[in-house]
Amino acid sequence: MRFLQDNLILFFKNRQIVFRESRKETEDVVSFLFDKPSDLNWRAGQYGLFTITHKKIKNPTKPFSVSSAPAEDVIRITTVIKDQPSEYKQALLELTPGMTVSMRGPVGPFYLKDDASVLFIAGGIGITPFRSILKQLEAEGKGKKQIQLVLVDSDKRQLFKDELDQLAAQSLVSITYLDSRDRFKQEMDQIIAPYRKKGKIMLAGPQSMVNQLFVDLTSKRISKNRIIKDSFFGY
Repeated sequence: MRFLQDNLILFFKNRQIVFRESRKETEDVVSFLFDKPSDLNWRAGQYGLFTITHKKIKNPTKPFSVSSAPAEDVIRITTVIKDQPSEYKQALLELTPGMTVSMRGPVGPFYLKDDASVLFIAGGIGITPFRSILKQLEAEGKGKKQIQLVLVDSDKRQLFKDELDQLAAQSLVSITYLDSRDRFKQEMDQIIAPYRKKGKIMLAGPQSMVNQLFVDLTSKRISKNRIIKDSFFGY
């Protein structure tokens, strides 16, 4: 599905966005912030295609969920960067204020579509689209939606934890932090019980995890049309 979307997104306007700064979120996670064009809007949770333009590299275009909310004044992407980063991520690290990258989108079906109760399941870096969604709900003052977030983080990064805890304190979301997929499997039946016959379940994270969770959920007789997936490749 993401492959088809990436081809469709090529028909969207190609924008040059100006780099503002980078922020180290954890030991191996970095956010890159760009000025938000005044005429740009998107639905919280969607992703864009970001192209390196300041140097020639083999694969200059990558998809990223936008981790900032439309209500914020920046376009923010957040990614894992190891000790030996890829050519693309090395190019991101070389950005200095005022330089530009090219962006198409944001687009995609990964956003809230109604007021149904919803369960967010994030695997590690998969928390990024959920941050966007929750920060947008906060900005709009919509704190009465029934939202449960389960963050499964075997690397124990707990990305955006301070922000998430603040959102939980405002009753925007209830949060469960789990440190392994095995722990999630142990608690899965209890977690999904309120969503067996109603509400939506949104999954975001590494492709292998999202695909396995989809299989597990459907085996529990959760209807496929109530599960929305966002798979992250390369993690």
